[in-house]
Amino acid sequence: MSNADYTSDELMAVEAARSLRDGDVCFVGIGLPSTAANLARLTHAPNLVLIYESGTIGTKPHVLPLSIGDGELAETADAVVSVPEIFAYWLQGGRIDVGFLGAAQIDRFGNLNTTVIGDYDKPKTRLPGAGGAPEIAASAKEVLLILKQDPRTFVDRLDFLTTPGYLSGGESRARSGAKGAGPTKVITDLCVLEPDPETKELTLVQLHPGVDVERVRAATGWPLKVAKDLRQTPAPRESVLSALRDLKTRTAAAHAGSASRGE
Repeated sequence: MSNADYTSDELMAVEAARSLRDGDVCFVGIGLPSTAANLARLTHAPNLVLIYESGTIGTKPHVLPLSIGDGELAETADAVVSVPEIFAYWLQGGRIDVGFLGAAQIDRFGNLNTTVIGDYDKPKTRLPGAGGAPEIAASAKEVLLILKQDPRTFVDRLDFLTTPGYLSGGESRARSGAKGAGPTKVITDLCVLEPDPETKELTLVQLHPGVDVERVRAATGWPLKVAKDLRQTPAPRESVLSALRDLKTRTAAAHAGSASRGE
């Protein structure tokens, strides 16, 4: 399959989906994480248990949800419980294998901003806020992050620290009392980054086809470290691309229908 057969966004979703294992219990964020998680469920991980913040457990949406309150999640779930139960029993109880999150900004230690762009009191942009992300990042056994890569997103200093990753690096996360391992992988439209085992600084470990190191560095707001043995992301299989495109086509049609009815 040639590079022209898929987009960088499609490859990002496919590579993120590959990071999920069959049988994982995954706490899913809306947007790119939801796309990747549902793609995994529809392909190599049919026993993936998807949990959304609204209290849906084992949901199997036919189309991607617009929000955590989308009726599609409740209608296709194995169970729907209260939000306090999701957090106290499932998340804080250590029953979540993977937290899957996105963000507006990320720094070199995997800390995230979903609160404001610019000064907090007079922001350029007011973002959705924390939601359950800080708890997910603190308590899930590991965290996967997916976001598009450019210097406005991959920043040297966050405008606001919403969700801790490895804080200031090294042992600072462990000293904070966070239970989970923290971010284990960042999947972008250009590459994959993983934390250095000692410093916890995000390091380039894998390039997508057609992308070179300099392009990734130009899209990163800090001096990016590069692993000695860079891997290359495998091209998506046609069957997986087909599943992704079918999912997006169904989703677009369903949401267009809702809009036309004024829902």
